[in-house]
Amino acid sequence: MALYEAPGDEAGTGGEEPSPNGDGPVGAAGKAGSAEGGDTAKPAVREPETQEPEETGKPETAGEDASAGGESGTGPVDRATAVFRAPEDRSRDKAETDGTGEDAGADETDEDAEEEAGTDGSGASQDADDTAGTDDAEEAEEAEEAGEADGGTDSAEDRDPAEDGGAGARPVDQATAVFRAPGDRATGSKAEEKAGDDEGGEEAGADRPVDQPTAMFRVRPESASEEPGPKGPGKAGEPEKDQEPEKDQEPEKAGASAKAGEPAESDVERTSRFVPLRSADAPRVPPAVVSPEQPPHTPGPELPEAERTRQQPLPPHRPLELLAELTNKPAPPETPVRVALRRIKIWSPLVLLLVIVLAVAQLMRPLPAPELVLTASATHTFEGDRPALEWPSEGQAVLEVEGLGSLGSYGEEKPVPIASVAKVMTAYVILRDHPLKAGEEGPRIPVDAQAEKDAGLSAQGESTVEVEEGEEITLNEALHALMIASANNVARLLARWDSGGSEKAFVEKMNAAAEELGMENTTYTDASGLREDTVSTAADQVKLGKKVMDYEVFREIVKKPSYEDRNGVGHRNWNGLVPYNGAVGIKTGTTTAAGGNLLFAGEKEVGGTTQLIVGAMLGQHKPPIIDTVIAESRELLVSAQEVLKSEKIVAKGDVVGYVDDGLGGRTQLIATEDVSAVGWSGLEVELALTDGGKGVPHTAAPGDTVGTLTVGSGPGQVKVPVAVRGELAEPDLGTRLTRVL
Repeated sequence: MALYEAPGDEAGTGGEEPSPNGDGPVGAAGKAGSAEGGDTAKPAVREPETQEPEETGKPETAGEDASAGGESGTGPVDRATAVFRAPEDRSRDKAETDGTGEDAGADETDEDAEEEAGTDGSGASQDADDTAGTDDAEEAEEAEEAGEADGGTDSAEDRDPAEDGGAGARPVDQATAVFRAPGDRATGSKAEEKAGDDEGGEEAGADRPVDQPTAMFRVRPESASEEPGPKGPGKAGEPEKDQEPEKDQEPEKAGASAKAGEPAESDVERTSRFVPLRSADAPRVPPAVVSPEQPPHTPGPELPEAERTRQQPLPPHRPLELLAELTNKPAPPETPVRVALRRIKIWSPLVLLLVIVLAVAQLMRPLPAPELVLTASATHTFEGDRPALEWPSEGQAVLEVEGLGSLGSYGEEKPVPIASVAKVMTAYVILRDHPLKAGEEGPRIPVDAQAEKDAGLSAQGESTVEVEEGEEITLNEALHALMIASANNVARLLARWDSGGSEKAFVEKMNAAAEELGMENTTYTDASGLREDTVSTAADQVKLGKKVMDYEVFREIVKKPSYEDRNGVGHRNWNGLVPYNGAVGIKTGTTTAAGGNLLFAGEKEVGGTTQLIVGAMLGQHKPPIIDTVIAESRELLVSAQEVLKSEKIVAKGDVVGYVDDGLGGRTQLIATEDVSAVGWSGLEVELALTDGGKGVPHTAAPGDTVGTLTVGSGPGQVKVPVAVRGELAEPDLGTRLTRVL
């Protein structure tokens, strides 16, 4: 749509307004006659009407002659839609007019068209036409006043089109028109259309067709001075009848062609801008070429801010204002209560959804693993002074009860030759790298020429066993020969077999193993211990003895007093402690340089447990050295067995701890039997609760076993089952929903 705004004449005397249908000025006398006759046609005067949008407006050809006077209409104007907006304070009268009773006036409202309409066919200048038109307009105004004095002017509805403007009126297609006129202004005369011909026979402006499919006009209020209205002379300020769009309006012919020389529009009126919109059905018309001689458009005075039409984007509506416009219901006033309630309505579903999601997530989270917590004393100390043991008179010795602690030591702890005691490390490395279960024979080891050759060294005082090159012995038999017969040739055979024929590589593995076990004062130089530079301490050998005794196959071998080889030959155990006084091993080692050495082990039944005692004695040089070391070791072992005792520290049914479900739930634990600690005077033992690696269940009935109470460590560790006192259940729903971690 296009917006047309015509400002009024401030003085109220010279202003002209466009006709309601946009065809041209109404206050003019009509179309001018021929220049020769000089007659001025009587202006077509009609009541202002409130026009409604035409339902069907059909453009007509503008070149038809409508009267005998030879006047021809102006060019066709296609105005499919014209919009006039009228204020609400004016009265609205809807007048229906027939096809022949339209207001007089030309169709052109475009200021450019009005300026060019007064040019005659012979090339007469516009200034001359404007001068002539001014005189004719004054005469027409006097004639209209005279006519009003005589009785008024006939209404536009009753006037013949030929009388209003001759046969040259231009057809107007106004399918839809909306008028808005301020109620406080008096409608002045319409601007006279400048057309005409000095010769009186040519159409004014016929060469400039105007395509205006859509137009919108807004009429400015006029001053209170007298001004001729659409129907003729009248007083300024008189309200004219509301104009509404006519329905079924037929194109009317202009009441009179503009006379040559009629006055042009004032600068004030030309400040408005009319932008026609092309109809989709209208033919394309090339824009008119403006003559260089034509004076440029002169803008009028600045309009007040209230009268300006601005096409700007509206500011964004607030949600409530937009809702009020859509529902046609005003938004309620903002109050703190309404704001709070609105926020509650908006956020409540979101909060509820968040709560549901969190609740589901909490319920789906896995439960923490239950733990056993000890409430009884974590340690127990036996009363009395530390016992006195039978220590040797020379060398060094260390004695421990595995899992309970050390019973003490004797002598200076320094590295000394250990002789065949080194074979314990050889057996440990072989079993570590080649695991063997009790009762199994294990892989078969081929005997090489070196092993057969080394077997003949028995004549030089080495302990050996007979083997032949090419035969095979099992790993189990090789370990028997190593630990019971103390065969040096088999020790070196095992080293070569394990390390690809290199004894040196095997010795490196022995030293690496000693380092892993924390044997800081031990150095191995050969697999048999024959060399004097293979040294260690009693404390280091006790560490090794406790570790190697973890292998069941090893324990089964070293506790034997003798064994029979594959050839049926029997071999006696050089460790004379076995099998007396509960001795279960481990290995002797004697040389002239090293003296008598023994790594021994014994067992003791105490408090329903079997305690393992491990000791080492080195540097016994009293001859016979092997008998001396065995005798001294026996005395030490027996004294240790005698000091061991058992004390009850927990009675059956006592509460020793609880099950923690990880979410604050606790279920008490009780001992299923009496708990006794094994030790000696002055010894402190530790208590602990353990699940044995099986895990604590989430649910259990009263009395079900869920763990074990332990006292001490190692093979002699005291173990008593514990059970739940009440029912062990999973955390309830509320606890699971409110859990944090």
